[in-house]
Amino acid sequence: MEEPCAAGAAAPLRGDSEEPKQGSVLFLGGNEVKSSAVVKYSSAPPQAAFARLQEKTDLKLPPANWLRESAKLGPAGTSILGNSKKSKPFSSFGMAYDFIDSVGNDVDVVSDSENIKKLLKIPYSKSHVSMAVHRIGRTLLLDELDIQELFMRSSQTGDWTWLKEFYQRLIDQKWQRKKKSKEHWYQKAILSKFLYYSINGDGAAQPVPSTSKQHQEGPVAGEGDEAGRASWPAPFEMPSSLSEDPGASNQGLKNDFVRNILWTFEDIHMLVGSNMPIFGGGRYPAVSLRLRDNNKPINVLTGIDYWLDNLICNVPELVMCFHVNGIVQKYEMIKTEDIPNLENSNFSTKVIKDIAQNILSFLKSNCTKEGHTYWLFKASGSDIVKLYDLTTLCEETEDKYQNPFTMPVAILLYKVACNMMLKKNQNKKHYGTIRTLLLNCLKLLDNGRHPQIIASANYMLSELFQLDEPKKEDSADFPINGNSDESYSEEEEEMPDSDENGSYSNSSDPPDDNKAVAIIKSVGELSVPEKYKSVHRIRPSCAFPVCHGTEERCRLVLNHVLEGLKSVDSSVKRESDLPAADPSTPIPLKYEDESTSSGPESLEKQMALFLDKMGSFQKGKHCSQSGMIPGSWQYKMKLQLILKSSRAYYVLSDAAMILQKYGRALRYIKLALQCHDTYCCLCGSMLPEVLVFLCQCLTLCGDIQLMLAQNANNRAAYLEEYNYQTKEDQEILHSLHRESRCQVFAWATDLSTDLEYQLSVSCKCYEAAYEILLFSNLKSQNPEQHIQVLKRMGNIRNEIGVFYMNQAAAVQTERVVSKNVSTTEQQLWKKSFSCFEEGIQNFESIDDATNAALLLCNTGRLMRICAQAHCAAEGDFKREFSPEEALYYNKAIDYYLKALRSLGKRDVHPAVWDSVNWELSTTYFTMATLQQDYAPLSRKAQEQIEKEVSEAMMKSLKYCDVDTVSERQPLCQYRAATIHHRLASMYHSCLRNQVGDEHLRKQHRVLADLHYSKAVRLFQLLKDAPCEFLRVQLERVAFAEFQMASQNSSAGKLKTLSGALDIMTKTKGAFQLIRKELVAETEQISKDKSPAESVSGNDSSAGLNKEEVLKLLGIFESRMSFLLLQSIKLLTSSKKKIGGSNEEEAVLKTNKQVYSLLLRATANKGPSLLERTELMLSLLEQLAPGSEGGSGPQ
Repeated sequence: MEEPCAAGAAAPLRGDSEEPKQGSVLFLGGNEVKSSAVVKYSSAPPQAAFARLQEKTDLKLPPANWLRESAKLGPAGTSILGNSKKSKPFSSFGMAYDFIDSVGNDVDVVSDSENIKKLLKIPYSKSHVSMAVHRIGRTLLLDELDIQELFMRSSQTGDWTWLKEFYQRLIDQKWQRKKKSKEHWYQKAILSKFLYYSINGDGAAQPVPSTSKQHQEGPVAGEGDEAGRASWPAPFEMPSSLSEDPGASNQGLKNDFVRNILWTFEDIHMLVGSNMPIFGGGRYPAVSLRLRDNNKPINVLTGIDYWLDNLICNVPELVMCFHVNGIVQKYEMIKTEDIPNLENSNFSTKVIKDIAQNILSFLKSNCTKEGHTYWLFKASGSDIVKLYDLTTLCEETEDKYQNPFTMPVAILLYKVACNMMLKKNQNKKHYGTIRTLLLNCLKLLDNGRHPQIIASANYMLSELFQLDEPKKEDSADFPINGNSDESYSEEEEEMPDSDENGSYSNSSDPPDDNKAVAIIKSVGELSVPEKYKSVHRIRPSCAFPVCHGTEERCRLVLNHVLEGLKSVDSSVKRESDLPAADPSTPIPLKYEDESTSSGPESLEKQMALFLDKMGSFQKGKHCSQSGMIPGSWQYKMKLQLILKSSRAYYVLSDAAMILQKYGRALRYIKLALQCHDTYCCLCGSMLPEVLVFLCQCLTLCGDIQLMLAQNANNRAAYLEEYNYQTKEDQEILHSLHRESRCQVFAWATDLSTDLEYQLSVSCKCYEAAYEILLFSNLKSQNPEQHIQVLKRMGNIRNEIGVFYMNQAAAVQTERVVSKNVSTTEQQLWKKSFSCFEEGIQNFESIDDATNAALLLCNTGRLMRICAQAHCAAEGDFKREFSPEEALYYNKAIDYYLKALRSLGKRDVHPAVWDSVNWELSTTYFTMATLQQDYAPLSRKAQEQIEKEVSEAMMKSLKYCDVDTVSERQPLCQYRAATIHHRLASMYHSCLRNQVGDEHLRKQHRVLADLHYSKAVRLFQLLKDAPCEFLRVQLERVAFAEFQMASQNSSAGKLKTLSGALDIMTKTKGAFQLIRKELVAETEQISKDKSPAESVSGNDSSAGLNKEEVLKLLGIFESRMSFLLLQSIKLLTSSKKKIGGSNEEEAVLKTNKQVYSLLLRATANKGPSLLERTELMLSLLEQLAPGSEGGSGPQ
């Protein structure tokens, strides 16, 4: 057996300080009982030693200090006699308010120690028990419910009439109040005098005049009655302090205990209030002092009383003073652990433990509804304990405020929820708990009486839903709203009940008795170990609702916001000149038509007004049409609710944006900005986070307007979404319009049908967001937001630039060829260029090289459109490449080169790098082609033009990547082949037209041959360009014929002819591709029903230009015929002169044979294109072996 440490209870604590002192584990009565006590709060002074009274001291004589305020005794000395207010019916609430952290979570029971003792003595006592029980989370609050006092009050005020009627109908029809006996007051008085003697110190009686004694003793009962009545606040009244401040305690809800102790008894955690005086000194650091009549032995009830008091206060010893008729006889010291073994007072501590566990389980299993007042009642002399739900009984009356516990319970629910909200980020699984606490709180409150708490509770409910959804099972371990229909009573039997005075009623239970929630049929059951087990049930409403989408979650938020706004508005008197708003009348959302919109010019004015207004907000101007006083709770709460609704609408808008419901998104962002608008009108100075949120709203609005502009085809559907309005939205708008009707953001949220206006609005939204970040110095604090706004500004300026550029291109297309560039075109170019330039600056300011490169690329494209517009007005036959074209093409090249410099290297963004390279190559190629096709001979010499073309073509080749494998590779190969072909043709032409300089001619000949060879090699890689390949080969043949014309020797000519024929034989692959295409087309035609379709489809094929093929085939046949004829002539002549070799004879024979077949074929005009192609393939097959020995250009 361990000696308990008394330091825990003896240590004095002053003020509101909280210094927990850990108690010890006790092993009492032969059974192990775990008990520990921690003093959470104490207002007691340092412990003083008690004065041991001399024998024969007469306690009937009052000491000189009797009934004077004594710090040593605290309220105990006077409360024993009844001069102080008796145990208050709301005492547990006072403790709960002071230790709100413990309520609903850690503590099982909060109560006065007297109530705890009364409960644990139920099986041993015949006394009546009447207690009010309230559930807050897992915590039960127990308070004495003095039926006599209640019914006395009912007689005087009319309160509790319903309970009185119920009690009389159910339990005692002839109820009357029973007065306490004179003996009772005598015992009270002698105990009080004993305690005052014990703190006097000298132990001598100091009598006082008898008149004083009569004055003190006479009115005892009356004073106690009056005090008792005063402790019950009127149920209809709402304390003004609480209505102004939900956190304030009102009269009757104070924590008046000397000590608040966290007592752990076995596995039960209790927050207990105690006023027991504790003495110390000498070898007894802490003792409790008791007075006993020597003629009356200690009974079990008294023993349990003393034992529990010492356990709760962690006092290790008891000092008992025995007297006979008020004359002190002797003192006796008893250790706390020995109390259960005293003579005539034996009891089992294990049984007490079982009783405690059974009562707690019974109450927890049946007191399941938060906010309800339960009544635990046992009549005097009865073995039956019944539990009633007074709230359910009270609901049968007209006013729920007939129950005076309603307000304290509601306030406590609210306080516990507030406390949990402060810690909500630490443990998200409590969201369901907080929500249930607040909903139960709201059920108990009346909007007309408690608008502040209702508004605040609704705001807290809305705060929960913006957060991440907790798992459904997270709140299952916290049964606040468990609704168990199970009772631990079986079929109710006819059992004797008793009245308040201890008389039995012999009649059977009336039918109304079925109103009991649960019944303990015999108090003896409480002593049976684990007779009752706690059943934790949770109604589905306790769990945090699982929202199936963002919209559902935001709608719940807005619902709570609306309820909060209604509470605030109902508490603010309307101004007499404020027109009443009809919630059933929708507020029209302005629809902007292009006919009424005055375009970007008016938008500039609206933006200037907006920024001016934003500046005025920063200076602290504010106004409210409803008459709300700045600084009042209504003002503060409405600001919070408005901001919350604005955030909810923002989230709704963002969700609609993701779903591509752009009309709905614009409607929601309009509502969000209207909420913010009202917030701005009310708020003297906006917090940085509010301004950042405004920037987010404007940014999203800009995104939506851009999407609407890009999806103009669905405008009708978007308009329908935009104009739809829910009743909830209308009511929120009406609440906003009570404060302000200003439309600062109207310019940003109109749905226009004009594309240019929409793009301009989008741009202005981003600009407004940027301006707010600038003038509020938020740029450095929110770098990410700043970067996002600048990115969007760059993007929208690119979009507007492209819009104007496309418009300019469309005007150019419609323009008559002979007309010059119009002013409209020039204006569009300027607008487009200005947008691109600003966009480039935006991207460069945030080091976004990739997007800056893209905008530079678009600027280059604009320059090319400008160049195309400056084509000479004359027809193509007179046209020359103009200086304006050259100027703009060179500007385009500069922008493309800047884009490449911006990127730096391909690794930064390969796709953009390749795209810029391609555009640059295209620009060089286009410029070179135009110079070549429309040579400006009136301004430049032929040689200079050829040089410039050659340089441009080579630069185009430089930026044309033929090696990298990509989707663009075939295009690059085709471009490169075309460039080589054009260069070869140009040098070929120069060679034909040039006379004189032999070195230059030779150079041109080499270059032409080189470029022809490269062109052939590249075209051979492509499987879809047989015509281009044929054309190049034919030009090579013509080039060979031109060389042959300048040759004199037969051998030289024969060699050239052989080379030319060899070039022709190498076109076999091109003819095979052509044949494949023609065969595929023939098969497709054969599947069609109508043969006429084959005629109509004869002009074109999917990848083949038949006219081009026919033309090239004709030229090919002609040149082949010519070369074969010349070859035959030269070979025949050579044979006659010197006699030909066997090889030459074979070649001659083959050539004659092929020539003969070709002549017959060309003479016959009947064969189809496919037949002619197949014939040509056959001829080339025959020529191939004979031409292997020849040499010529490759």
